[in-house]
Amino acid sequence: MPTPSILIIGIGNDYRSDDAVGLLVARALQARKLPRVSIQEATGEGTALLEAWKGAGSVILIDAVTSQSPAGTIHQLDAQTGPISPEFFALSTHAFGVAEAIELARVLGNLPQHLVIYGIEGKRFVAGVGLSPEVERAAHQTIERITRLVQSWQQPGR
Repeated sequence: MPTPSILIIGIGNDYRSDDAVGLLVARALQARKLPRVSIQEATGEGTALLEAWKGAGSVILIDAVTSQSPAGTIHQLDAQTGPISPEFFALSTHAFGVAEAIELARVLGNLPQHLVIYGIEGKRFVAGVGLSPEVERAAHQTIERITRLVQSWQQPGR
């Protein structure tokens, strides 16, 4: 039986500075052409996320977050271990966003078997393009972390 595919969703807005980090990480991972991995981009609107991961076994979300940690901090959250705080996504422009989608999926019994969120602490969320230096460094580290996670999920016997 082939290893199930993995879905990676990069979330963000190209024109809100550090908010683009999820999209940029997803694009870099797409360029790596990881086997049995599907990559999508999203704005973070909750119902679209629920639809995107419907039927997926393993999902990785990447998004900019705000939690009062230093800019560039990488938060790795596992949705299977407990609720995801909406405070991480406080600067989202969506009333029903990432955290709400995850918690609704949990209540409905529709969480993927694996759902890991990489939240990169942002510094600037103003109109404009380009990441702050701290967030850019964190993006490169996140690409490496996700590559290793994907490879571990694809090991025989998983």
